[in-house]
Amino acid sequence: MSKTVQILVVDDDVELRAVIRGVLEAVGHTVDDCGTAEQALVRLQEGRFDVLLVDMMMPGVDGLGLVRSVRDRPEQAALKIMVLSAKTYESDRVAARSAGADGYLTKPLRPAELIASLARLIDERIGVRFFGVRGTLPAPGPENARYGGNTSCVLLELPGHGPVVLDAGSGIREAGRFLLKERPGRLTGHIFVTHPHWDHLNALPFFGPLYVNGNHWHICGPGQHGHTLRELVSAQMDGTFFPITPREFGALIDFHDLNQGTTTVGGLEVDAMLLMHPGRCLGYRFRGAGRTVCYVTDNELFDLDDPRHSAEYEDDLASWVAGADLLITDTTYFDEEYVSKVGWGHASVSQVARLAARAEVKELCLFHHDPEQSDEDIDRKGEVCAALLAELGSQVRLRVPAEGDHLRV
Repeated sequence: MSKTVQILVVDDDVELRAVIRGVLEAVGHTVDDCGTAEQALVRLQEGRFDVLLVDMMMPGVDGLGLVRSVRDRPEQAALKIMVLSAKTYESDRVAARSAGADGYLTKPLRPAELIASLARLIDERIGVRFFGVRGTLPAPGPENARYGGNTSCVLLELPGHGPVVLDAGSGIREAGRFLLKERPGRLTGHIFVTHPHWDHLNALPFFGPLYVNGNHWHICGPGQHGHTLRELVSAQMDGTFFPITPREFGALIDFHDLNQGTTTVGGLEVDAMLLMHPGRCLGYRFRGAGRTVCYVTDNELFDLDDPRHSAEYEDDLASWVAGADLLITDTTYFDEEYVSKVGWGHASVSQVARLAARAEVKELCLFHHDPEQSDEDIDRKGEVCAALLAELGSQVRLRVPAEGDHLRV
């Protein structure tokens, strides 16, 4: 681990403290430990620590009581706190976050999981992993080997939160395989579906973590024309269109119907905005570690001379994504392709360049490529967008992500 930190471990189990200390010192950290909340408050007063690992269930003042006491001390505002507990209940996770904890890790502790969770806690950046960058339809084949052929799926790793999966296109299968390998313990996570078109919802049944007993997943997205998200998922898994029904999921599943606005789901705050696309489609904005990631797909802005162009909508969207550290957005068509696709609900390269430059986002990711476009076409799309941004005098950093790319924002 590249960053060395000072850690205080608080647990009434002496043997477990010794194990945790050995694991963390082996990767270069400096560790102190004690057995009670009262001792911890004294240690925190006497020395400087970067991270507090605290057991939830202790005699006397319990872990959450200690967390609240620490958060009442302005001088400890920068301290990162992770609660350790054998309690896997969602209500306890929410209680820990409400008390001021930045993370929650369940026992029995696995050394690799402890190290990885601590790394995410202290990194102070948002991790972004791409598992599918195509739109409309999967496009496998040698001409698409570099960018990949899977449809929309992105994994966010927000400090202090479980995994956040954006869309359930065909890339979600590999996202699930990644999580089962890298985070084998019990997981509480979120899946945010932008809308129920097939390339954003149809592969949800192939997400392996949904079948793991003890996992807890919040599936979030917009309902459609009187149908809830639960009904939409159940309809495509009714035994006719897919042989496995939602009853086969081993994880606890909570469905949440979202609307435009800011809401908190399972302890995670998210901003949602209705997008210009057939049906109800939401874009999502996430904040963490002082950074902002916006996910805006599918979306059409229309050319400025088109009577369907809405200046009010573009103003609102530009304001909503303004200054984002990362904007991942639908850039389905070249301008010359868009001429015959107007009204299909997707954006052209020039529309996206115009939005990113106006909103002064820090980094732009071109996303949701047409299945007819090869790797070479997508390369050219990036070159065209870069030239347009230069013409606009924009300082936006441009990226054209491929499957498997991993960013730290």
